[in-house]
Amino acid sequence: MKNFMKSLKNLPLKLISFYQLFISPLLGNNCRYYPSCSEYAKIELENDTFLRAVFKSTVRFLTCNQLFKGGIDFPVVKRKIKTTFFIKKPKLKYWLVPTNKKDQYIVIKVEYGE
Repeated sequence: MKNFMKSLKNLPLKLISFYQLFISPLLGNNCRYYPSCSEYAKIELENDTFLRAVFKSTVRFLTCNQLFKGGIDFPVVKRKIKTTFFIKKPKLKYWLVPTNKKDQYIVIKVEYGE
């Protein structure tokens, strides 16, 4: 079942990457939010369940217009975190910033050189 859900996420992630590489540069920076709606959807798909990510991304797309204020809106995910120790330094992709609610974190993408 996990493999099916992972493969279910791969198609939208590839479509979003295609959009970001080839279509978005032609349209310009029109998103009212930071991170952009496509980046928000990508982060949601990588860090939340498929259905929850689709729901949150759809709500985000529907509010990206002149009737809503926009602004900074990072994804919030629910996650239980266990303390682990690493022998090898892991590569950071996201920072999880705790919110006031238990087991909820704001997801911030880490920009780093490889």
